[in-house]
Amino acid sequence: MISKAKITKKNVLGGELQPCCCDPMTGFFRDGYCRTGDTDQGRHVVCAQMTAEFLNFTKKRGNNLSSPHPEYDFPGLDPGDRWCLCVLRWKEAQDHGVAPPVVLEACDEAALSVVPLDTLKAHALE
Repeated sequence: MISKAKITKKNVLGGELQPCCCDPMTGFFRDGYCRTGDTDQGRHVVCAQMTAEFLNFTKKRGNNLSSPHPEYDFPGLDPGDRWCLCVLRWKEAQDHGVAPPVVLEACDEAALSVVPLDTLKAHALE
């Protein structure tokens, strides 16, 4: 169960950060939220819904999110799964035309330091 009381971060729309996904459990802190901290070098702040195109793109870039890694309690992702992505990887995918759609309410406002809100809105899930 995700405890909303402990999360005080804002999303890219200026509201309260909403959870991205808990099945599979995502987030740098594995609490379901796309938020960052001092130890998160990748800045996992973009809540995205995986697509086959993005999963293939990131695999070719050396980050295979499709294959399970039980030693890290990672089930592997399928198209349709939601996951907290590193903002720079999402931006790279966007630059190559394969950015997965995002859940704006679950994207940490820190994403705005890399990606403009209008760009995120253009990729928002309906």
